[in-house]
Amino acid sequence: MKQQIARFSLHQNAKVVAVISAVWSLIFLVPFVVITNLAMPAQHPPFPWYVLLIFPFVYLIFGYVFTAIGCAVYNFFARYIGGFEFEAGDQKS
Repeated sequence: MKQQIARFSLHQNAKVVAVISAVWSLIFLVPFVVITNLAMPAQHPPFPWYVLLIFPFVYLIFGYVFTAIGCAVYNFFARYIGGFEFEAGDQKS
């Protein structure tokens, strides 16, 4: 049975993507900062640790804003051309 997604909730989807983006930024940023500081020659200043505090918030904000915009654009066009189509069915054991 084919079904279409008629509308995405802006706030709920943006909230989920924003939190996931912030967590993923930490997962990748912490090892990056540690490796960068260990690999830099002694005469260079170390990579600033405050970036670990700033980037997750930046990812959170931008993830929220751009996901909300994307959902709004999808909702607008889905009214005229239809939404994503998928097929759903019962799983047989």
